[in-house]
Amino acid sequence: MLGTATSVGIPVLGCDCEVCTSENPRNLRTRCGVVLRTDQGNLVIDTPPELRLQLLRERIGIVHAAVYTHSHADHLFGLDDLRICGHRLDRPIPLYCEERVERQIRTSFNYAFADGVDQLHTFAVPRLRFERIGPEPEPFEVLGQTIRPIRLMHGTLPVFGFRVNNVAYCTDVSAIPDDSWPLLEGLDVLVLDCLRWKPHPTHLSVDQALDVVRRVQPQMTYLTHISHTLEYEQTNARLPSGVELAYDGLRFPC
Repeated sequence: MLGTATSVGIPVLGCDCEVCTSENPRNLRTRCGVVLRTDQGNLVIDTPPELRLQLLRERIGIVHAAVYTHSHADHLFGLDDLRICGHRLDRPIPLYCEERVERQIRTSFNYAFADGVDQLHTFAVPRLRFERIGPEPEPFEVLGQTIRPIRLMHGTLPVFGFRVNNVAYCTDVSAIPDDSWPLLEGLDVLVLDCLRWKPHPTHLSVDQALDVVRRVQPQMTYLTHISHTLEYEQTNARLPSGVELAYDGLRFPC
């Protein structure tokens, strides 16, 4: 788990609440992303704004591929940190995403795709290539792993979660379509969106996340995309067995 915070991170700028001033390192959260270590390289899910710092903190090294849940800024705007990876590998970094995410990347990072990019200064732009997911969420192969997209809803925005073996990563969720529930069966680990105790229009609350857990019954659930209203120790004390808040740097086998 590279990052486990909601879009503004924790501490929140200008906030002096109990969580934002906490000395517990598990209350210090960067924006959401994960890395899957495989025999063929490192795969990141999303490229949050703190990506470089997260990769250095976890001593990941080079990223070989990226896959995207959606194109909101807190999940996308660290993409330029992959520039050094393409340079060291001497090849484009594949980005696995659906069409709407590709359009946003091409707009937000237009300097990487514009005509007339300075070929004498190739290090100045990231080397990227797109691999399309969808429109139907069929499984695909990355770095020797089968990735199964899971259609989710983030408010009114269709997004993807992903399943690898018996682990599912489902951040930024407010509803799960009927066709997606079977893809959450038989999980060893579920990483699931959970913003706060109060309901929210685009994210699961604690109670809503626990409803999902009761329905799919994973062996272990880690809650992510957490706001500063959920203090790590106090919240875990109120959660049922087999459910915990995730934290930056959490690792588990897949």
